[in-house]
Amino acid sequence: MVARNKHAGREERENATGATPLSSVGRGVTTVTARHALRPLEGRLGAEPCPRRAAPRPPPCWGALTLLSCRAAMSLPAEKASELKQIIHQQLVKMDVHGRIREVLAETIREELAPEHQQLSTEDLIKALRQRGIIDDVMKELKFVTDGNEKERTSAPKPSTHFVDREPPVLKKSDGSKMVDATTMLSICDPVHMVLIKTDTFGETTLVASYFLEWRSVLAAENGITNVAVELLGVGTESKVSAGVLNIRLEMYPQLDKTLSPEVINTQFALERQKTAEKERLFLVYAKQWWREYLQIRPTHNTRLVKIFAQDENGVNHPVCSYIRPLRAGRLLDAPRQAARFVSVLGYERAPVIGGGGGKQEQWCTLLAFLCRNKGDCEDHANLLCSLLLGFGLEAFVCVGTKGKGVPHTWVMTLGTDGTVTFWESLTGHRYIHRPVKPDDPPLVEQPKPLYPYRTIGCVFNHQKFFGNCQPSDAVEVCVFDLHDESRWKPMSGEAIKSVCPPGSTSSVPPFPPLCDSTIDAAVASNEIELQLRLLVSEHRKDLGLSTVWDDHLSYLLSPALAAYELERATSISAGNEEFQDAVRRAVPDGHTFKGFPIHFVYRNARRAFATCLRSPFCEEIICCRGDQVRLAVRVRVFAYPESACAVWIMFACKYRSVL
Repeated sequence: MVARNKHAGREERENATGATPLSSVGRGVTTVTARHALRPLEGRLGAEPCPRRAAPRPPPCWGALTLLSCRAAMSLPAEKASELKQIIHQQLVKMDVHGRIREVLAETIREELAPEHQQLSTEDLIKALRQRGIIDDVMKELKFVTDGNEKERTSAPKPSTHFVDREPPVLKKSDGSKMVDATTMLSICDPVHMVLIKTDTFGETTLVASYFLEWRSVLAAENGITNVAVELLGVGTESKVSAGVLNIRLEMYPQLDKTLSPEVINTQFALERQKTAEKERLFLVYAKQWWREYLQIRPTHNTRLVKIFAQDENGVNHPVCSYIRPLRAGRLLDAPRQAARFVSVLGYERAPVIGGGGGKQEQWCTLLAFLCRNKGDCEDHANLLCSLLLGFGLEAFVCVGTKGKGVPHTWVMTLGTDGTVTFWESLTGHRYIHRPVKPDDPPLVEQPKPLYPYRTIGCVFNHQKFFGNCQPSDAVEVCVFDLHDESRWKPMSGEAIKSVCPPGSTSSVPPFPPLCDSTIDAAVASNEIELQLRLLVSEHRKDLGLSTVWDDHLSYLLSPALAAYELERATSISAGNEEFQDAVRRAVPDGHTFKGFPIHFVYRNARRAFATCLRSPFCEEIICCRGDQVRLAVRVRVFAYPESACAVWIMFACKYRSVL
């Protein structure tokens, strides 16, 4: 089970255009209160014409219902009309308002009007409806919710993706007969993983606490309701420091026919803890024995990065294999390369280190904590990408080694059925084909030149397998990735890994949460950022004593280029450049010069993006362009990905008359 609320953050990432590293900006505080989004009524909702009326025009009940709808939503924006129309229609049908209006209409005509007056005014009908309490009944059922922070909530750049802005479905009490009994539910040992995120005034998100809630105590509550007070501890270096106390109310709905005694539940908990502790103890004994054997092969193996255990955000050690699990993205991601692009636009942030020394803090986040923050270290990116590639049916492994200057690093490797070895860089989405160098070949034989940044490799693993590199050299360029050759790769027992890693284990790491669709409206976000950038450019040029004239047509012509850039990042296929260049040539008159500068971000803060653009001399030259008949253009394209991650492409351009 997963219950989560999250905010997004974006960290520094080098862009393809050679600009300076790009920093992140969060998405703002998220409101998690579920409520109806009431929308105004367009058109008319009315009852059928009264059969006793001879006049062909519609009866006044049309106007009455229209007025009723407008009173409920007179201050709401027009784009919310369809939802309010549906809500009111459901209430009208539920309360049989149409039939009651017909009765009132007939009764009013019969009793209150003279026979010669067969026309009803809107005021007459509303008066009759109000006297009989029909309008009050409808208004009470609509349950309007007001919130002083509604404007702030709706304008927040990134709302929560795990608290949907609508009323939860009403559970029918009759469904209780279809529920399993308390004994069966007691065997469901998956905890509820709760993650607490803090967002500061600058929009930066911080992981505050990660807690696994044992929910099964509610099975012993007589009325199906229990209150639990849990202490939330910090994460990382503050994993032993209290972050606060959270009071939780748990309710079983529908209520169980028969509850369990607290003694039975406590006994079950004790047995599970004992079983898990014994499996972890046996795996630890096996891992120590495996490591001793590995060191006996070659004493220098002691310096290789062979990672068997890793600490999560709570400082708890888990086998590295437990951080990987095949993850299917449903219809949110269609291909492995698209999955790599999605992972690459999640922010990069190293775990904070207290004190000097330049060391690296040990912290492998659980998948839920990583997705809630929308940023993490290279290990978090690699674990997610490996899980997604496994979900797409590939044989994928996480590689632990080093890159340039001996910096520890993790990346992903896939093995093809034809023996092709492909490296996937989870931070950028780039792919590299590995062709090993053969050091024993004669000097005149041409050797492949590696394009990847990786230097050494110590081990590879996924959710079922673990291999330690026991080749004479751990340099990636000379390694052969024949994992079936035990003279090159020392394997761990599959049964030992299975005992502590799902499925089939009572691991303390819960099942992976499903990916959630993006809540970002790409078109709206693109327009907002573009308008803000125009204002920022105009203000900047005004401070320099320059006027600003925008060329809307030229701005529109930049769109194909931005789409092509994202397509190339996602698929490694370049297309559409010829059409873009031809359109620009037609838009730029003879004797004029055109300059353009594309740049890529993974956040949606226009002011911060503009500040970064000014640090590039090429972009600054365009923004501060001086000359004759200067026309400026800017285009923004936001590409939305699951978990409200996004890729933002911005292109500044200018054209001006060349003067010799």
